[in-house]
Amino acid sequence: MNLSQLEHLLRAAGAITEDREFYVIGSQAILPSLVPGKEVPLELWRSMEADLAPVQHPERWALIEGSIGEGSPFHETFGYHADGVEEGTAILPSGWKDRVIRYHSSRTGEVTGLCLEPHDLLISKYCAGRTKDMEFNRAVIGLGLVEKEVLLGRLVLTDLGEEMRQVVQERIKKNFAE
Repeated sequence: MNLSQLEHLLRAAGAITEDREFYVIGSQAILPSLVPGKEVPLELWRSMEADLAPVQHPERWALIEGSIGEGSPFHETFGYHADGVEEGTAILPSGWKDRVIRYHSSRTGEVTGLCLEPHDLLISKYCAGRTKDMEFNRAVIGLGLVEKEVLLGRLVLTDLGEEMRQVVQERIKKNFAE
């Protein structure tokens, strides 16, 4: 998915839910942080869905899922879709809402995407721990968009059990050693 496709999804989700702000929770939250013109690894374009959580009407997440979600006519027409999600879908460091990157353009209409700040996004991916998440994180690190010490600091702010915290800490250290 690219930035124009995310803009289209934000605009469509706004029309469906009558919300004007959406948390962008998943990997597509990285799109506004990418440097225009810089080559982007395939791992950052791979996902063809955006996880959107309505801010003003959180209960309307299911409208997104039903209208522009996977398998919908929207998805069949455009080849990408939105997953309507609830705010608590991802494991995130405390204070993440204060660090979101507000994304708005003429192509989003009156809608703003509140995209996870890259360090917060990577913490959520490290916690999920899937192969695709680890590939995504390595690609973001390779672009120089995050710093090891900031990630470790955000990990301290994340509500995890000690065993999981150690696992995530080792994942971070390993990725920066590669």
